[in-house]
Amino acid sequence: MRIFDPHIHMTSRTTDDYERMAAAGVRALVEPAFWLGQPRTNTGSFTDYFDALIGWEPFRASQYGIAHHCTIALNPKEANDPRCREVLALLPRYLDKDRVVAVGETGYDSMTPEEDEVFAAHLELARAHGLPALVHTPHRDKVVGTRRSLDVVKESGIDPGLVVLDHLNEPTVAEVAGSGCWMGFSIYPDTKMSPDRMVAILREYGLERMLVNSAADWGKSDPLLTLRTGEAMLAAGFSDDDVDRVLWRNPVAFYGQSGRLDLDEADTAATFAGNSILRGGS
Repeated sequence: MRIFDPHIHMTSRTTDDYERMAAAGVRALVEPAFWLGQPRTNTGSFTDYFDALIGWEPFRASQYGIAHHCTIALNPKEANDPRCREVLALLPRYLDKDRVVAVGETGYDSMTPEEDEVFAAHLELARAHGLPALVHTPHRDKVVGTRRSLDVVKESGIDPGLVVLDHLNEPTVAEVAGSGCWMGFSIYPDTKMSPDRMVAILREYGLERMLVNSAADWGKSDPLLTLRTGEAMLAAGFSDDDVDRVLWRNPVAFYGQSGRLDLDEADTAATFAGNSILRGGS
């Protein structure tokens, strides 16, 4: 089973996680820019973080044969902090980098007017740079937030096929499925989605425009839940080809629209499956 995790925050993971992921079949991933758990107070802290996403993390991943890409944005939570708004002016310089394959995470946290402004600005940047957009749907009032997100996407004029709405659940799938946007699902141990619930959604809505991710971050999460979802699909009667479509070909198709996917490391991932390089740096 080959796996492309389309949303995982490797900055929060150890090198042991990279090793486990490679052994499990993860050959490529996308790491979206996100909130680091506490407020950032100046633009320089974002610059350092973005530099790590395009430099250090690809190097760490390459030691295990995993192709690392990222998305760049001012995340919705920090869009409400006036100290962070200057970050928007920095984004164009990063959106031109080779392994930046989308604008994101953008979207909503609390659905404030400030988030409206920043969301719209991000979608305009995506249009200007010819990139897809990764949209974070809010954890609270998800149905309302998803509908509002779809309205903003429509108003922006961006091709809906270049947009994924992520962190979806059962009440939000149908509207996104009918919008032409891609549908993203985060599989977590206790919250968001489980492998079995994901299988039920795939049975009902099919495999087209579906992205399954682990979104593993600082909290309780598991970077192998993409694998567990693939296993649950097989146990439920889906074919190997179905699993490959959801866990590999779909994310390649979505992020491939950037023209910047580089999967050379993925071609040699099996060689690195048992590699213990950098274990001492965990």
